[in-house]
Amino acid sequence: MNEVTIGDQPIATESKTENSTVEKTISKLNFKDSNALDEKEKKIFPAVRNNLQSFVESVAKIKQISRGIDPDRAETIPSLGGNRQLDTPIKDLDAQQCERGGWKNDWDFLFSCISVSVGLGNIWRFPYLCFKNGGGTFLVTYFVAMVACGIPLFYQEVAIGQYLGVGGMTLIAELAPIMKGVGYATMTVTFLVNIYYSVIVAWTLFYFIASFAALPGLPWQSCGNSWNTLDCFQPTSNTSVLHNGSVSAVEEFWSRRVLAITNGIENPGGMRWELFGVLILSWIMIYFIIWKGINQSGYIIWFTALFPYVILSVLVVRAVTLDGAGDGLLYYITPNFDLLLTSGPWIDGATQIFFSYSIGTGALPALGSYNKFKHNCYRDAIITCVVNTLTCLIAGVVTFSILGNIASATDSSIESVVSSGPGLVFITYPEVVLRLPGAPFWAIIFFMMLVILGIDSEFCVVEAFVTGIVDNWPNQLRKCRRLFVVATIIVIFLLSLPMITEGGVYLFQIMDYYSASGMSMLFLVFFQTISINWIFGGNKFCDAVEQMLGQKPSRFLYICWVFLAPAVMLGIFVFSIVQYTPVTYGLGYQYPTWAEALGICISLSSMLWIPLYAAYYIYITPGTLREVIFSI
Repeated sequence: MNEVTIGDQPIATESKTENSTVEKTISKLNFKDSNALDEKEKKIFPAVRNNLQSFVESVAKIKQISRGIDPDRAETIPSLGGNRQLDTPIKDLDAQQCERGGWKNDWDFLFSCISVSVGLGNIWRFPYLCFKNGGGTFLVTYFVAMVACGIPLFYQEVAIGQYLGVGGMTLIAELAPIMKGVGYATMTVTFLVNIYYSVIVAWTLFYFIASFAALPGLPWQSCGNSWNTLDCFQPTSNTSVLHNGSVSAVEEFWSRRVLAITNGIENPGGMRWELFGVLILSWIMIYFIIWKGINQSGYIIWFTALFPYVILSVLVVRAVTLDGAGDGLLYYITPNFDLLLTSGPWIDGATQIFFSYSIGTGALPALGSYNKFKHNCYRDAIITCVVNTLTCLIAGVVTFSILGNIASATDSSIESVVSSGPGLVFITYPEVVLRLPGAPFWAIIFFMMLVILGIDSEFCVVEAFVTGIVDNWPNQLRKCRRLFVVATIIVIFLLSLPMITEGGVYLFQIMDYYSASGMSMLFLVFFQTISINWIFGGNKFCDAVEQMLGQKPSRFLYICWVFLAPAVMLGIFVFSIVQYTPVTYGLGYQYPTWAEALGICISLSSMLWIPLYAAYYIYITPGTLREVIFSI
């Protein structure tokens, strides 16, 4: 695998350019008679000249193959608006290939895709968004977004990364220079996701360590602790003494012990030093995984992709056998059609697809860029998307079975049984663990799984950011990649500190809602899709896929890329603006105006890159507006 830098000058448009190309290539191959053809002879014998050029290119290609370079990507790329010349000499491509690396085998790429797209977005985020948006109502919008946008765009991102051999920041600029701002927006979103994703990893590490500290019991199984209140009840206690104001010991452990949550974002409280320590620990682990690049982490990725399914299988079998589980599952699959007329389920369903599939984060093109040029990425994309969706659905089965059980025990409705927030997974899963034989063992195993998923997702997203930035400035950053990784981790760590204070979870909710969800993510993915399929051209992209895989994509995929996906995203985006509702925390906390303004600024920090760079590009580029927009 090697990196390709595409120039701006066409090959063989004039005889002078052709002559220059031939002479330079002959010189590189050390032909002693490179000056034998004078200008007169070249003009008289164009056929000889063309045959000579073809011969030279064939020799160069053989030399590339002998040195382990992928010749399909090292030569001209005819799909990019005609033949285009490479700026990088062959010897430089050879060196860059060694520096950038590639997958050791095809299975590494498949499991990397599963690892980056199957993570906390499935186990943590999907259940709480599904609960927040009415269970079955959310599933309707989720599946619409999956068919129209999720699977087609997942495949397109992987394919375009594989075709160009570059990461997420530079690929759009290669196809549509005027939309280079999409790359900057992608890196901004990825950077913001890294900031608050690291906090989730810290929470899971806290639970993992707490499970050991309380042996032979578990710290959330009883009410006799300093953080418990009079409304606390033990999950396995006599249900006859409970009332609908009772709070599970599991929920109190989360809100009062882990978070020590304050009454609002206005009151940040003090630093949670235990979370501070586990946050440092999580970043140390992440650094040592990615310091050589994700393509060197193959065996780690295999384990992190497969291990969670062993644990989920045990949990789902136990969860569906609990009392009241049937009521929870019925709520899970039954849509409320009145809610479908509101914007919340639609925007959350669409952005959850983007979030869990890692669309728009730059991670998929970064992974695809390490592939061989002829790799069958379509097969891997379909497998990954199916596995991703099934993981989400299984996580939902476990969560809603537990919610049904808690609702049955407390004589409450499922909608009000717990405070719907980002901590839902830290309430429902520990509940089901308590009902397993040998609960401490299963708690340790479960939270080890969450730690693995969290670190797995985090280092993939960090790698996407690092790869995108390094690919954009390779001469400056590739030689000091490890130092750049360290600097990135330190900056992200410092910016995440406000979210591990006692009121930090309120800021966390703001970050989750405005940085990688809602309007900003829709805006980013919409313009990425427009850049590839309208400005560059859907037909040209299909030609590129045919060049790699030997056949063009199906007509359905073409319709999704060019028409259906942009229409769905634009419709949801407009709908969400018309019916805008401010973010809330839990069952009723309303954020102050300044916090809402902060969230909107976070969204704009990524969205504004696209129109501002487009305006700048139009200003500095000569030609008519049409020529500037569709220039490649």
